[in-house]
Amino acid sequence: MAQLERRDYDAVVVGSGPNGLAAAIVLQQAGCSVLLLESKNTIGGGLRSKALTLPGYIHDVCSAIHPMAAGSPFFSSLPLKKHGLEFIYPPIAAAHPFDNGTAAVLGESLEATAALLGADEKKYLDLIAPIIQDWPFIVNNLLGPLRFPAHPFALASFGLKALLSAETVAKRFTTEKAKGLWAGMAAHSIMPLSNLSTAAIGFVLMAVGHLRGWPLPKGGSQQIADALASYFVSMGGKIETNFHVHSLSQLPSSHAVLFDTTPKQLLQIAGHKFSSVYKWQLNRFRYGMGVFKVDWALDAPVPFKAAECRTAGTVHLGNTFNEIATSEKTTWSGKHAERPFVLMAQQSLFDPSRAPEGKHTAWAYCHVPSGSTTDMTDVIERQVERFAPGFRERILAKHVMNSAQLEEYNPNYIGGDITGGVNDLGQLFTRPALRSSPYRTSAKGIYLCSSSTPPGGGVHGMCGYHAAVRALKDIFHKSPSVPL
Repeated sequence: MAQLERRDYDAVVVGSGPNGLAAAIVLQQAGCSVLLLESKNTIGGGLRSKALTLPGYIHDVCSAIHPMAAGSPFFSSLPLKKHGLEFIYPPIAAAHPFDNGTAAVLGESLEATAALLGADEKKYLDLIAPIIQDWPFIVNNLLGPLRFPAHPFALASFGLKALLSAETVAKRFTTEKAKGLWAGMAAHSIMPLSNLSTAAIGFVLMAVGHLRGWPLPKGGSQQIADALASYFVSMGGKIETNFHVHSLSQLPSSHAVLFDTTPKQLLQIAGHKFSSVYKWQLNRFRYGMGVFKVDWALDAPVPFKAAECRTAGTVHLGNTFNEIATSEKTTWSGKHAERPFVLMAQQSLFDPSRAPEGKHTAWAYCHVPSGSTTDMTDVIERQVERFAPGFRERILAKHVMNSAQLEEYNPNYIGGDITGGVNDLGQLFTRPALRSSPYRTSAKGIYLCSSSTPPGGGVHGMCGYHAAVRALKDIFHKSPSVPL
């Protein structure tokens, strides 16, 4: 770095979501001087917690349950526990209730989960066991850019399954219980379940669930951001909040600028620096469905009929595979589903710091058309009541956010898209543009480190990690302190 011209900072990172924080940490670990900028008065991006309903009730504003944070190769390498982060692991990672009062579950034990699927026990084991066995050899490739794998046969074995549609995989099962459990996992892809590659997210979430669980951070998702920031600052990094970037001219001088934003904001801020081809590629980037979110303050736990749901951190509400598939297809086509797939979290069951003694919180969202302002509160509550009769009687207060409000809260959620862009085959490894490195823009020294780059959405920090590694090699001719 001695040959480089002196600047105010070696690198500036714009945006303090999990990827921005990860990028800043990688650069600071390598000996760079780094400034992290955040437009709001608190850091975190999708990792924020607030008293949204009543005093004493702490709600996760965006992300809530964190299997990918626990399973992140980079986050796992950091001393976050020393900086205040404590994960809590519910007895059941995820439960999937049915109208008949039964439920399928994703538990820590692969064998126990499979055994509860009856006639589909062997089929579940045949699908998931090889992924778990190969996980240590493929995880770094799955959570990174397209590159030649160290274990090509293991990755190919996973890829042959992952590139399938969730609908195709569902046909391997014979029971509604197995099909329903699978649908809830695959629907995290936020695409029609008939789309190719929708199986990928289902397999990843199931494998991580068996290997690492689906934990929640004690005290709220904000604690993940706070721990990352504390570690970054302990190494000499600097954070500045209330700094809204709308022009490159606002930034102090540096050798590299990394943006934890989507292509839309990147174009607004730095588009004049890019080639016409790169700008054309960014303008063609596709965003997906939005979400409508509800937080509740409750005077008692959610009264699920199925006992398994009462000890699960996450509950998927959608009944059968066909019902969930219809819901996702309807929403993808621009309409609102009458019975949407609902993702629900029950943090206070396992973390008493989230609510006053004896009281509880609940968190849920459903998928809606991009930019929707339709109030889905009643529709979501009817879905909860369907599997938990008497739920509405326990509501003390609620807070809702439609897709437009989510984007206003976090500009990265374009149209309410919480994954940074559609993660289909067309944008799986080439997001946001087809280039030798998806993190490098056409302008020297400017990089994209958000979930709009591989591996996409999720609180894992791997987009930020790989973008920072690219900048280290390009500009500072260094390798990361934590090679993955």
